[in-house]
Amino acid sequence: MIATLDLPAVLPIVLPAAADPVVLRRATPADLEAIMRLLSDDAVSAARGDVAADSDTGAYAAALAEIVDDPANELVVAEDAAGLVVATMQLTRIPGMSRRGSCRLLVEAVRVSSTLRSGGIGSAMMRWTTDVAAPAVGATLVQLTSDEARTDAHRFYERLGFVGSHRGFKYAVAPN
Repeated sequence: MIATLDLPAVLPIVLPAAADPVVLRRATPADLEAIMRLLSDDAVSAARGDVAADSDTGAYAAALAEIVDDPANELVVAEDAAGLVVATMQLTRIPGMSRRGSCRLLVEAVRVSSTLRSGGIGSAMMRWTTDVAAPAVGATLVQLTSDEARTDAHRFYERLGFVGSHRGFKYAVAPN
């Protein structure tokens, strides 16, 4: 049986933020440009090539379609009162053998518009992830990785109760 990340029952939802509430909902292809902009609005991502170039639109569109079609993945966006996408994150349900066969919820690519950071949007999204999304998909652990250069993000996650318990490794594979 394929593990699913069935969040439609808990989305969309209004999340309170320090400034104004946002609506957290599933991403659609119409959100592609806004998601690309959020990725490029981050210095670490931009240094890795996420610059929102028109020539990259096809690659991002293919990735978004694959994520949307994968029952173990969910890409969510947060909209402000004007309907502008101001934040995003990807959630992946990972069934596992360790921890007595427990399931994990992996959080990736958390981005909040640089003009709205420290306004409570990221905190509201992460609290929703730990308090609503994880239990809704049967996860007993929420995990994420954060680039070593993101010291502000590390403090942010620690304030929310995340613990730096492991050291991550990556291996870059040359494209075909």
